[in-house]
Amino acid sequence: MSVGTALFGLDRDGLTSFFHGLGEKPFRAQQLMQWIHQRGVADFGHMTNLAKPLRGRLAEVAEIHPPEVLVDQCSADGTRKWLLRVDGGNAIETVFIPEHNRGTLCVSSQVGCAMACTFCATGHQGFNRNLTAAEIIAQVWVANRALGHSADGERIISNVVLMGMGEPLLNLPAVVPALNIMLDDMGYGLSKRRVTVSTSGIVPAIDRLKAQCDVALAVSLHAPDDTLRDELVPINRKYPIAELMAACRRYMAGKSARSHITFEYVMLDGVNDSPAQAARLAALLTDVPAKINLIPFNPFPGTSYRRSSASAVARFQEHLLNRGYIVTVRRTRGDDIDAACGQLAGQVMNRLRRLEPLVAELR
Repeated sequence: MSVGTALFGLDRDGLTSFFHGLGEKPFRAQQLMQWIHQRGVADFGHMTNLAKPLRGRLAEVAEIHPPEVLVDQCSADGTRKWLLRVDGGNAIETVFIPEHNRGTLCVSSQVGCAMACTFCATGHQGFNRNLTAAEIIAQVWVANRALGHSADGERIISNVVLMGMGEPLLNLPAVVPALNIMLDDMGYGLSKRRVTVSTSGIVPAIDRLKAQCDVALAVSLHAPDDTLRDELVPINRKYPIAELMAACRRYMAGKSARSHITFEYVMLDGVNDSPAQAARLAALLTDVPAKINLIPFNPFPGTSYRRSSASAVARFQEHLLNRGYIVTVRRTRGDDIDAACGQLAGQVMNRLRRLEPLVAELR
């Protein structure tokens, strides 16, 4: 048994195995999950339904170590952003977005991002490393403790999206246990339709996610053809649109009629917002259960892109609506604290690895 086992990142199976190694019964895993994730307790000494000798043993061999909150900012619109330290030189950002009858937490999966999407501030900052499962779920823990419960006793966080810093599907060994904790009734008890993993299009990992964890999927598409998507989303050069759409169809196979994939499409003035491109997008998604989320571009220092006009977005949306698609336009939230979509940057000190070594691990 390794000293300092990070219990934050162990799902029920992981905790059961951990307690088995201590000679304890499997129900201890459920007890510990409730203390950590439902009650927000990080001190073994306060876990009163565990025997004192066990609490002492846990303090010797394990840890529940919440990340240090470096910055806690609130936007004028109610959006809240935390900057969390994950090691001596790096930090990640986590954002809570309050909406009518819903509270969505946007969680990071990596320190920085190797995908280098040209319209994204995180991609411009570089990549350091994958987050551990403990570091991913600790973001939910910090936000849940900070936000508390509503007047009727319900948790403020109703939805979690892995759309923060990083490409989640390049970190599946850590992402899947974190997802399991979010879905577990002894953890955060979220519906599988209320937990969404976003990807820029890592085709082999889409298939692996389907096999390992049943959650909603969002695809950062942003272009209706390979020529433009190669420019905006460089991973398209490895996994072009035809392969991506085939993976999306496989992901939806066997799911209920209510299920769909959300296709995210950032609106860039004069780049991808023409009526002709709307028509190509509609044709592309014909045989995929799809919801389309149009995202007004959020500028960041050094970018040459501009946000599409409101009239251009409206025309684009109307064309898709007329083709029978569900189409929403994302309301820009938290841009006064750089918490809007595409603005998360955190603190990434070093580019330790490039994209190719990460993708190679999928083979």
